[in-house]
Amino acid sequence: MSEIAGQTGLRAGANAVVNESYSFACMRCGYGWEQSYEIEHHTDATGHEVVFYVADGKVVPSPLSKPTCQNCDGHVVRIMRPGRVESARNAEHRHHRVPPPAGPVEAPVSEGAGEKPEHHHWQLSDLLHPFQRKAS
Repeated sequence: MSEIAGQTGLRAGANAVVNESYSFACMRCGYGWEQSYEIEHHTDATGHEVVFYVADGKVVPSPLSKPTCQNCDGHVVRIMRPGRVESARNAEHRHHRVPPPAGPVEAPVSEGAGEKPEHHHWQLSDLLHPFQRKAS
């Protein structure tokens, strides 16, 4: 999911750059996408570490703090390991088959089908019979 980039990819003032990719799925509209980030580690004037997320050459907010759906601007977004959206799309195309049309279904005919079933009136004692103990 992440890898440390060599010193050649560092921007001005960055101590290290880590490349990470994530898959995102919006729980509101169902839209899915993937994004790769360069995470730049800098040290500010007071000596504290500062991290910048860079996507497509632009500094963006951390996708882990408050992700936003690119389709509906929703904030209920599931973050997953990279490749999950692509594998779901591939699986959908592979297994997308139209089921055969449903036709009339014939129920099997039993031998006594023409006879009227005997009506049995259940008594409470009939239902409790399996639970009754025999006297010893």
